[in-house]
Amino acid sequence: MSKALFPGTFDPFTIGHEAIVKRTLTFMDEVVIAIVNNPDKHTLFSVEERVKMISELFKDEPRVSVIAFAGATPDIALEVGANAIVRGVRSVKDFEYEENLAFIYKKMCGVETILLYTDPELACVSSSIVREMIKYGKDPSEFVPFELNIND
Repeated sequence: MSKALFPGTFDPFTIGHEAIVKRTLTFMDEVVIAIVNNPDKHTLFSVEERVKMISELFKDEPRVSVIAFAGATPDIALEVGANAIVRGVRSVKDFEYEENLAFIYKKMCGVETILLYTDPELACVSSSIVREMIKYGKDPSEFVPFELNIND
């Protein structure tokens, strides 16, 4: 059984993040959404409020669970038994940061990271973002769990 961890502080849980979870369910059996309590990040809602909001959002999807967690993402991944960590990429500028995080997570806990573009409609790396990654010398293929036609 495959399980993905989707960590974050989600404040509030956006349409883009919801789409990423739904996309992840197309290639993973289960998604654990970990609401990380980051005291350095100012948020509109408490951890408890965010867990409640997101749980309500996925109340009809038994393959999604929501937990609160204080700690590092690699620790959460090991605790929940995740096979992959899913992270959202909002722009090409985010990509290098997320790529570095993926490397660190792999070293710390041995779990691969899948980066998905936070597109509210497709929740995947769009062909335009792929072309932009290539323009900046990035190879998106290792982060995309499905085949893309970048000539579209």
